[in-house]
Amino acid sequence: MIPLKWTYQVPNQIRLERIDRFLFKLIPNAPEGWENDESIELSRSRIQNLIEEQQILLNNKPVKGKTVPQAGDQIQVLVPPPIPLEVIPQNIDIEILYEDTDLAIVVKPKGLTVHPNDHQKTETLVNALLYQIKDLSGVGGVLRPGIVHRLDKDTSGVMVISKTDRSHHGLSEMFKTHDLTRKYWALVYGDPKFTEETTFTHLLNRNPKDRKKMAVVKKEGKTAISHFKVIKRFAKPGKKPFASLVEARLETGRTHQVRVQLTHLGHSLLGDPIYGTPTHSQAKWKELPQTVQQKLSEFSGQALHARHLSFSHPITREKLSFDTSPPKDFTELLELLKKYE
Repeated sequence: MIPLKWTYQVPNQIRLERIDRFLFKLIPNAPEGWENDESIELSRSRIQNLIEEQQILLNNKPVKGKTVPQAGDQIQVLVPPPIPLEVIPQNIDIEILYEDTDLAIVVKPKGLTVHPNDHQKTETLVNALLYQIKDLSGVGGVLRPGIVHRLDKDTSGVMVISKTDRSHHGLSEMFKTHDLTRKYWALVYGDPKFTEETTFTHLLNRNPKDRKKMAVVKKEGKTAISHFKVIKRFAKPGKKPFASLVEARLETGRTHQVRVQLTHLGHSLLGDPIYGTPTHSQAKWKELPQTVQQKLSEFSGQALHARHLSFSHPITREKLSFDTSPPKDFTELLELLKKYE
């Protein structure tokens, strides 16, 4: 494949601003100027990357992101061909709830990493998608084709996958503007006090004591907004609840958001190997019935499931809504807890 090239002469009487914003607004509305009669949609982040890679020229010289082009300037944009995908397709069973020419809705199983990394190139959701779905969007890069958002390895549930660049741009924008509805089920220790849906806003950043973990911080973090409510409480006769089923509706999508925020509120997730897992000598473990203790001893990862996703299709604007049941181990644990309603 050859690179795509676009040449544009800045006319008089046009609103001028820094070049990344200028091109982001201009390119979708300026189909002329592309070689080979092709055009392309570029996200603002992709334009910024092209600037850093010196693929955008102003009067034949690499441009800086803050530069404001002037009337009469010539802009050239060179979009390199996509790098051949280096991840192999694998026949891994993935449930596909919906698929059209632009996107797919899939259910990620618990225990499956979303995309390959430097340490794992196989047995991921991407490997499975490459086997089952054709023409994934290349915007996510070599290791993340079609991936717009992610779930933790041990979190199961519904995900949207982009198949075209235009849907990738549209879905990414929805996640930025929070124009999707995402609901999770979480099984947590204790008795949270938010029976009605309650909004919690925290700043999240890397834990200064353990860089592999996230933590609620007082400053220099990313805003995380979740809406929590208790669906069911579980208690021994005459005792306070030892566990609860919580619904989490996410407004933002930070790393480990639900797990970190609920742990910060004093209600870590059952089975979570990283955040707030009690030792067998701690009170919240001793309060569990022995049958629940036994079940949790065999449980793998946190009891967290992305059960609902709804949004307007980025191309057709059709309203889409999907609900998924929790995996077998989550369901068995929940049925055991229901004996203590």
